Amino acid sequence: MQRVQKLRPLLPKGQVTYYKDQLLIVKGEKQFLFDSNGKKYLDFFGGIVTVSVGHCHPKINAALNEQSQKLWHTTSIYHTEPIYEYAEKLLGKFPSKLNTVFFTNSGSEANDLALALARNYTGRFDVISMRNGYHGMTQTVLGATNLGNWKPVFPHGFNIFKSLNADPYRGIFGGSNCRDSPIQVKNRKCGCAPGVCEASDKYVEQFDEMLLHDFSHSSGPAAYLIESIQGVGGTVQYPKGYLKKTYEAVQKRGGLAIADEVQTGFGRLGSHFWGFESQDALPDLVTMAKGIGNGFPLGAVVTTKEIGDAFNRSLYFNTYGGNPLASVVGKAVLEVIEEEKLQENSAVVGDYFLKQLAALDEKAIGDVRGKGLMIGVELIDEQGKPLAAAKTAAIFEDTKNQGLLIGKGGIHGNVLRIKPPMCITKKDVDFAVEVIAKSIKQFK
Repeated sequence: MQRVQKLRPLLPKGQVTYYKDQLLIVKGEKQFLFDSNGKKYLDFFGGIVTVSVGHCHPKINAALNEQSQKLWHTTSIYHTEPIYEYAEKLLGKFPSKLNTVFFTNSGSEANDLALALARNYTGRFDVISMRNGYHGMTQTVLGATNLGNWKPVFPHGFNIFKSLNADPYRGIFGGSNCRDSPIQVKNRKCGCAPGVCEASDKYVEQFDEMLLHDFSHSSGPAAYLIESIQGVGGTVQYPKGYLKKTYEAVQKRGGLAIADEVQTGFGRLGSHFWGFESQDALPDLVTMAKGIGNGFPLGAVVTTKEIGDAFNRSLYFNTYGGNPLASVVGKAVLEVIEEEKLQENSAVVGDYFLKQLAALDEKAIGDVRGKGLMIGVELIDEQGKPLAAAKTAAIFEDTKNQGLLIGKGGIHGNVLRIKPPMCITKKDVDFAVEVIAKSIKQFK
């Protein structure tokens, strides 16, 4: 450990790390991590929503080891069996319209590529994203990442317009029955008629107004890039029907809808394999990464053949995207999700988890939200305002000391982000809820 501390200055200070007393992780197994002192932690952040089926899963390790003895790398300029086998398996998870896949190495790269495809296909440049959204750190995609603390000083993301954040909890419209979740917003009345979400309609009106003001004298937007549930922004869920209506509003104007499923995909929400499906919406492009490879560098863009063929107008290839190692890992991840019924586990255990969290101290927790095993817990002070950063940090640090690893996010940094490997159990949930309750009681 002393040697690691000595070498720490070799890495940039601007690279974000968690905790005052830094962890040196040396081993992972299923939903657990172990540090250099042998201490065991229950990992409820999964490498930032990346370890989808558990650390060091034996089936994935075996697939990777076997392929490494055959062929590591050729680039996409040559054909290999693994990339075709994986493409067929992955595309089988999508509506038939979405039948073409580009492989990348990360979510940022996937979103960057999706914007390039949309601009090339439509012949337009303007893009719409949502306030409070996060889509990555490349210079192109940074313009669509709308959280100020992630914004550098240099110019980035030209011609990206921002829509209002459709947040039923802190947004200007909301109600007590807006979200597709077992837990709804507290202390906010809902006067909607059956089957109609007034908050959703009002946010859509704001979206239409933005389209009118920003695009009435232009060719229209090339694309609309949006997470199905906001991740870094604090697990914000939109009102029911919002995605479908805003997708269609853009598509009617000749633009393309891009679903960012980097954090919401691969069965994590429980009820559906993809987040856009939970809102009965159909995008033109879908981006994914993180859980796609269980920690192996892998991402993808899935789209229609017509949109994919837009790159016939210019050359495109990817040096590492879809290499044989990544392809066998990706295919094995899909097989494990199916064989171990991890989507179903996300639904059952996630529902149990959300209800246990909702029963905690209402004076300290303003909102519990999410679906399946994508969960956010918003901490507040006595006035109902976002909990001060210092107090949130103390709670966050204490959960680690008790053996629980979680994340944090939101524009105020006061939301506990809980996105564990999808193999967790109700026993794990009971431990996590107990830890969170103790930490909140001690430091609120």
